[in-house]
Amino acid sequence: MVRYDADVLVIGGGIIGLSTAYAITRAAPGTRVVVLEKEGGPARHQTGHNSGVIHSGIYYPPGSLKAAFALQGSAEMVKFCAEHGIAHEVTGKLIVATDRCELPRLHALAQRARQHAIPVRELGPAQIAAHEPRVRGRAALHIGTTGICDFGAVSAQLAQLAQDAGTSVRYGARVKVIGRRASAVAVRTATGEVLRARALVNCAGLHSDRVARLAGDDPGMRIIPFRGEYYELRPARADLVRGLVYPVPDPAFPFLGVHLTRGIDGSVHIGPNAVPALAREGYDWLTVRPGELARTLAYPGSWQIARRHWRYGMGELHRSLSRHAFTRAVRRLLPDVTADDLIPAPAGVRAQALLPDGTLVDDFLFKESPRMVHVLNAPSPAATASLAIGREVARRALRHI
Repeated sequence: MVRYDADVLVIGGGIIGLSTAYAITRAAPGTRVVVLEKEGGPARHQTGHNSGVIHSGIYYPPGSLKAAFALQGSAEMVKFCAEHGIAHEVTGKLIVATDRCELPRLHALAQRARQHAIPVRELGPAQIAAHEPRVRGRAALHIGTTGICDFGAVSAQLAQLAQDAGTSVRYGARVKVIGRRASAVAVRTATGEVLRARALVNCAGLHSDRVARLAGDDPGMRIIPFRGEYYELRPARADLVRGLVYPVPDPAFPFLGVHLTRGIDGSVHIGPNAVPALAREGYDWLTVRPGELARTLAYPGSWQIARRHWRYGMGELHRSLSRHAFTRAVRRLLPDVTADDLIPAPAGVRAQALLPDGTLVDDFLFKESPRMVHVLNAPSPAATASLAIGREVARRALRHI
């Protein structure tokens, strides 16, 4: 007889791993869940470094998991914050076209919003000024359901709720070895502790592909870390921005572009630009892990994406190295900003799944194998949709036990 230490082991104590643990305890009370997190507390990486925006779902195509989870998850996240006293606000946001060539894409976004039943208003220059007096644009969309919150606090609350229901959340528990038999999954941590369970859930974010390989599964992709670099408006200039202001995204490029975000603490963050990180946890240019970098450079998909997007990448690199270049990009939306108004703010690293042919995985990606569920791609709006994603991962995990 196998002695099980848990029914489900969850690797990763970010918002998705903790939401999954919470969802399992709600769907199947009495299920023994253990969360293993290598850091000293929850949400130390992607979740703890994002902009805190509760996304509406307007950007995501109908039929995608991103759209389905964001549309459900945004209202659910607001409700969760309200129920648990977590700071949040439904601010709405503007998506602003600054050039005539962007107007057709802005109109297409308005049509998509209506497909998703997202409340949207189309604004002209005078109406833009009424919302954001210092922002300039030819036209804009006002999305009323977008908000802000503290996702770190959400993660801590999910951890507490899961623990109250019997989950063991263990910090400082780096997984080193994963073994699988017909009847069990076994994990050994860096401290030498061995845990056996009926099923394992991989929510390791920046290390999700590595964990899949540790488990003997081929994820079919590789995580490529992209660092998102932010500036913050000096407090004396924070009145330049009232809420959330985004550019019109260009579908030819993989990221949204520089936007303006007034956070729940009142500070205004501007960014991010997106540059390849030199380590999976490379939050600045000085953090380099040669082995990780070598594996990234040896991956065929890295060369394919570089070939397709090298001009875009050079622009992002220029803005990373030059505050004046970054300022010029911001002034398309906010003409009054100067380089002296911007002070460096903490960066984040996005765990982006990349296929061998250089295709960026543009949706959430789950993969299952016997006794395993792997969450291999969970970029934005994963924090917004984390409660819905957690239920989906929990449903898959419970099938394995």
